[in-house]
Amino acid sequence: MLKKKIVFLLGPTGIGKSAVAISLAKKINAEIISCDSMQVYRKMNILTSKVSGEQRRKIKHHLLSSIDPSQEYNVAQYRQEALSICDKLFRKLKIPLFVGGTGLYYSTIVDGLFPAVPQDKLIRAKLEKQLKQKGNKYLYRRLSKLDADAAKKIHPNDARRIIRALEVYLKTGTRISELQKKRVGLDQQYEVNIFGLNSDRQILYNIINQRVDRMFALGLIGEVKRLLKCKLSQTAQCAIGIRELKGYFSGQYSLAEAKRLMQRNSRHYAKRQLTWFKKDKRIKWININKKVSPAQIATKLWKKLS
Repeated sequence: MLKKKIVFLLGPTGIGKSAVAISLAKKINAEIISCDSMQVYRKMNILTSKVSGEQRRKIKHHLLSSIDPSQEYNVAQYRQEALSICDKLFRKLKIPLFVGGTGLYYSTIVDGLFPAVPQDKLIRAKLEKQLKQKGNKYLYRRLSKLDADAAKKIHPNDARRIIRALEVYLKTGTRISELQKKRVGLDQQYEVNIFGLNSDRQILYNIINQRVDRMFALGLIGEVKRLLKCKLSQTAQCAIGIRELKGYFSGQYSLAEAKRLMQRNSRHYAKRQLTWFKKDKRIKWININKKVSPAQIATKLWKKLS
């Protein structure tokens, strides 16, 4: 019996995944499931460069604008909802096409979750107090001593994941990196096809810079002002643009500097995304350039899937 097919289209921010995905989805009878930790939030359309309403009418998208920015959201919720959508698509004889650049969300779908460790409010409160008093670097150094393998996979500024890794160790006495090895993936149940889009680094950085310029032209300042009137969840606050524009609104620096910081931080994020994905040897990479259209790339991927 042929295995049901799942397709992933991954890559750094700004590379052009959405346009390729819409063209590919038409060819393979797929619906798109977002694999982006920020696009799940409502009211963040410009900030997260969501596909337009017209594009969504061409191909159905899932897990876009599904929760309020005041709500927390995590990988366990994402996995549960995404796999439920997969089951519904299989019943409709459609292929789930995951599209995005959040490595952790991709990993939790492909490789599964490690055995659940409930949150411990007391341990978490102590760690969050240490974060406020001593900062990210202190907690990161602590994690490096307790679980070096986990620390290597977490950015030193990612306080949320650092705290979670420390919490798991302090609660169970077991390193989170060891628990992660017990995950069960999808390979045995489905035919999993994983593609990545990449380009020359300077071309990518130019695209990112232009994308940020376009965000401001589309009304980013107004969107972020409206968002900041609400109490944003810790996750939503991590969206690039929130912190940078806060500094501008409070008079710490100019609008030009806020834009420069957004461009720089977006480039750094793209670099981290590529570092994560390049470690996964299952990803088949497609190099893109201005001479090749999204439709042509989609045709190339379609042939690989046929």
